[in-house]
Amino acid sequence: MAADISAIPLTRLDGSADSLANHAGNVLLVVNVASQCGLTPQYEGLEKLYNRYKGKHFEVLGFPANDFGAQEPGSNEEIAQFCSANYGVTFPMFSKADVTGAAKQPLYAALTKAMPDKEGDAESFRERLRGYGMTPTTDPEVLWNFEKFLIARDGTVAARFAPTIAPDDPALVAAIETELTK
Repeated sequence: MAADISAIPLTRLDGSADSLANHAGNVLLVVNVASQCGLTPQYEGLEKLYNRYKGKHFEVLGFPANDFGAQEPGSNEEIAQFCSANYGVTFPMFSKADVTGAAKQPLYAALTKAMPDKEGDAESFRERLRGYGMTPTTDPEVLWNFEKFLIARDGTVAARFAPTIAPDDPALVAAIETELTK
């Protein structure tokens, strides 16, 4: 893992300590998640990706955030129960924290600095948000729930995908498979 992000302290939903250093050698898909979002069904696809590739040293890491439309209002315990009951989530989930703005958690500050641009049609998604009367973020900030950062085995940020890129999108799957061969 790259020293700049691997040592950042993280906390799991259950309160236990973690860091990306504990996931060293794996390809990681870091995703900010929410339980009351139109994109919430992506949990199902994320779990499928995790199960498909976890035997090849791949992990999905979920980071609940309430930054967008207050779509993750629950406590860590409520989030864990929701994910398990509704989507059978078994991939690692972390404590709810900000992913945008001045109070964003250090991991997301490092990720957005390392990869300020995202793949996918972020502009049309921004226009949809404006159509709902919302003011979307601007790059390099995370745009919305379910934005995805792909981290290579060496800890570098290999790619970043807009929220509308589904877990089964060929571009995302190809990027994961490419990193797994390295």
